Amino acid sequence: MAQIDIETLRERIRLMDFKRGTPEQVALWREDVAEARANLDIEDMTPTPDEDAMFAMMLDEGVPPAVMPSIILGLYKPGSRQIAA
Repeated sequence: MAQIDIETLRERIRLMDFKRGTPEQVALWREDVAEARANLDIEDMTPTPDEDAMFAMMLDEGVPPAVMPSIILGLYKPGSRQIAA
């Protein structure tokens, strides 16, 4: 399976217009994401290292967790790890 192109994704996210989180909000979101990931591990749905890196980068860029799914759906073709042109 192809790797997620984190840097291209980062570039696209930086061009997007949305309200980015404050450092305090991002710190809380990191805790929430860590808890959600632990639950996925329990359910035997462990994210791949690429997926972990993608979500970490999105938090680095201040993307609110509620916005992440729409960004992913807007940038990727269904069933693909290739960013749509």
